[in-house]
Amino acid sequence: MTATAPILVFMGPAGTGKSTVAGMLAGRLGWDFQEGDDLHPAVNVAKMAAGHALNDDDRWPWLDRVAAWIDGEIAAGRPGVITCSALRRSYRDVLRRDGVTFVLLMGDPKLVLDRLLRRQGHFMPPALLSSQFETLEIPDADEQAIQIDLDLTPGEQVQEVIDRLQLTHSPS
Repeated sequence: MTATAPILVFMGPAGTGKSTVAGMLAGRLGWDFQEGDDLHPAVNVAKMAAGHALNDDDRWPWLDRVAAWIDGEIAAGRPGVITCSALRRSYRDVLRRDGVTFVLLMGDPKLVLDRLLRRQGHFMPPALLSSQFETLEIPDADEQAIQIDLDLTPGEQVQEVIDRLQLTHSPS
């Protein structure tokens, strides 16, 4: 393989549908998928579940785990999809590699809050959503990123990503 296999990092605040859309896309394309939340150290999950926002010291070990997953996919020459809020440029800098594209799912914070209020069984409480929107730094033009509108259905979002990035199914 002459070019690096693509890696997509689905990013944005909690409740934007990163896991849903990323999982659908990975399934449709036959790509590896990793739920980034599963890479959080237990102490991070407990902190968020208790209603406390993570600080940078909490995030670095998690971002290192996300980066290690990306590196493993790249080393194996496999395309992949991973979720990670990646709210700040400095966080994305830890994950940035040749072949990595950030996919920001973005829309009205009120819509996102409504989704969070209806979500069951997730450690991220809706009370922390405002801190995520305050932390979010929209990717700059020099970052390899696209933005997808939350007004689209998840299926339409998947198709938008495929079309804009010209992605194709990878045989197993």
